[in-house]
Amino acid sequence: MTVTMLPDSEPRTDRVPRRTRAKGVEAEVPVSMIERMTLILDAFDAATPTLTLLGLVERTGLPRSTVHRILDQMIRLRWLAHTSGGYRLGMRTLELGGLTADHNEIRDAVSPLLHELCQRTGMVGHLAVLDGREVVYLDKAGGRLAAMLPTRLGGRMPAHCTALGKAMLATLEPTIAEAAFHSRLPRRTAHTITEPDALHRALAQVRLRQGVALDREEAMDGIACVAAPLRGHGTAPAALSLSGRAEAMSFDKLARVLLEISHEAGRTLFGRRARWR
Repeated sequence: MTVTMLPDSEPRTDRVPRRTRAKGVEAEVPVSMIERMTLILDAFDAATPTLTLLGLVERTGLPRSTVHRILDQMIRLRWLAHTSGGYRLGMRTLELGGLTADHNEIRDAVSPLLHELCQRTGMVGHLAVLDGREVVYLDKAGGRLAAMLPTRLGGRMPAHCTALGKAMLATLEPTIAEAAFHSRLPRRTAHTITEPDALHRALAQVRLRQGVALDREEAMDGIACVAAPLRGHGTAPAALSLSGRAEAMSFDKLARVLLEISHEAGRTLFGRRARWR
């Protein structure tokens, strides 16, 4: 995953080391932009998930003007997000957290279940992870129809028009998903959701369906899909899906089978019973 770094544009006169107290520990003020960005991220914790500008200045020991300038860049790059109470960690930090499980480990643990799922249903199966506003495919299985679908290992698709993407986006805090999808979305078919409000309503419905997400010809004409997340607690690091010809899809039946396998995959991957929260 490509991570955009902040430019180190601090003036040379501001590079003289000074002393500060970050979270009660005395230390030198970091001189690089990356160090200062890390200091700001470290200011947040479970007890204080939201901080004001003043709170960040006090916790980091950085000059107010420096913190304000860095905050603007971090919001633009989605490391932080605005809230009614100040600032909180943004979408990019959750994306990285969701991808901390090694992709090879996920694929090795889940792929046998994915192939079993395809044999049981006769559908095309996919295993994917979320990377920002896209899904990345880790595995693909199925019969002759699989060769007709343009998806491939390592390939990407927009998350908002895929069942896989919606299944994983629905596990994020709603405010984080709203911050990531706040403008008109690209259209792939006549059925693609393009309005942010419509997408967020769809994600709310996914949460009510135990995480099951649907794609009714939103990514590709004639192809429908149903997906479910693999999760233990919190954000799902991956999801499984079944795809087939839209006119032959039995969503309710496939959803039941998919939930069964996704729960088993979650137990295999996390070593404990996956549950929807």
